[in-house]
Amino acid sequence: MTNGNTAGNEAHLFVILGATGDLVGRKLLPSLNALIARDALGSNSVILGVGVETEFDDESFRVRCRKDLADAGIPQDQIAKTVSDKRIFYQTIAKGTPEDYKKLAARVEQVEKENGLPGNRVFYLALPPKVFPLAITGLGNAGLNKSKGWTRLVIEKPFGRDLASAQALNKVAHEHFEETQIYRIDHYLGKETVQNLLVFRFANALFEPQWNRDRIESVEITVAECLGVEHRAAYYEGAGALRDMIQNHLTQVMTLAAMEVPEAFQADPIRREKVKVLHSVLPINIQNVVMGQYAAGKIEGKDVPAYRDEPGVAKDSQTETFVAIRLEIENWRWHGVPFFLRTGKRLAQRSSQIVVNFRRPPVWIFKPFDNKEIQSNSLVIAVQPDEGFDLYFEIKAPGPGVQIQRSDLHFRYSEVFKPLPEAYETLILDVIHGDPTLFVSDSWVEASWNLYTPVLENKPTVLPYAAGSWGPAQADALLSDLGRLWTKPV
Repeated sequence: MTNGNTAGNEAHLFVILGATGDLVGRKLLPSLNALIARDALGSNSVILGVGVETEFDDESFRVRCRKDLADAGIPQDQIAKTVSDKRIFYQTIAKGTPEDYKKLAARVEQVEKENGLPGNRVFYLALPPKVFPLAITGLGNAGLNKSKGWTRLVIEKPFGRDLASAQALNKVAHEHFEETQIYRIDHYLGKETVQNLLVFRFANALFEPQWNRDRIESVEITVAECLGVEHRAAYYEGAGALRDMIQNHLTQVMTLAAMEVPEAFQADPIRREKVKVLHSVLPINIQNVVMGQYAAGKIEGKDVPAYRDEPGVAKDSQTETFVAIRLEIENWRWHGVPFFLRTGKRLAQRSSQIVVNFRRPPVWIFKPFDNKEIQSNSLVIAVQPDEGFDLYFEIKAPGPGVQIQRSDLHFRYSEVFKPLPEAYETLILDVIHGDPTLFVSDSWVEASWNLYTPVLENKPTVLPYAAGSWGPAQADALLSDLGRLWTKPV
């Protein structure tokens, strides 16, 4: 969240390790192109792709980049501005030996000298997680952890598989880079609506005084996908929904929704308050965890296969594609207020939302006139696909007698602002500006894994659910003591 800081226009070298991978073609390159198109990177920024492929050179890599951007629907004039012999280069690291990283260091210095760059560098690890330690060590031993300017290391998720592996990866990273240089990326935090949580809470006196156990009954956070595992079976079989979504995306949102007011709107105070939330979460009762795996069903009227019938998935797989968890935050603000986290693949609708359910009035004085159960006020923050919020409340319907009806105040970003930037655009700019607010700290990573590792070690039975449903019916039981069901997406 750079707040317009022009330091992001400093000339720099953006080095992508894993430059021929899927993430680069789908997300990073289009995002860099969008930033270049609106001159957000400055005219003197250079991209150096790094990969194990020895058959690529500068020009063949540019051909690859042009194809990726064209496949993403980028206009040719924009592609020409991004992919040029002044902007994009390639260097192989072949087998990733120390000698290969020394050659990379020499190429970095050569590209900087030829393009008049001052030594500001971003190293983006768009790599499989298993090679993170090797890449970090290679960069450090080759002296690429320091430069005449600033140096920043971006590490994609997942950051570890459990507490022990996250601690080990932090140890390797800290052997070669300072914590202030490390940017652990969670693209979910780049979404405007997620960022807006802080402004929504702390800039509006209407809401912050209500944001506590006295006024709020429960909070629901849902990230639902219609898609199945797609081409990610090799990764997903070893991960599952808890590692892939709950431990990072949903828990990040939960800490933003639950944190105390930071002493300043700056990275360190905000990150400290988020970690405090995690330290306040009670150990998870395995009875409060529901896991599922999608069976065959219909999505948008089309038959889709079961998870076990997807290419690359074991026929007896016990990998969860759905998780619902009830968390309890034991602090002064949230004592007695359950937080419900839910995510799944092949669900009925693509939707990401935060629902704040307020408490019902203590006395229903209108019951003699309208015998139906009063609904609680609720705030629904839509993260995607249609970013905005709805505040639901009760009104009297026109006409004789007293008939209570539900209505809402409605806001959508698309109705007020131009198209929102992609999450990666926001986060790339923040890296270049040196703003770590939306990135994950070492302490947050370890506190989160400390919370979920016991669940991974004692997983409940993985239940089947039909594709196109909202997951196993048992997930509804997590809310049963509140007399409510999960809120349907808006």
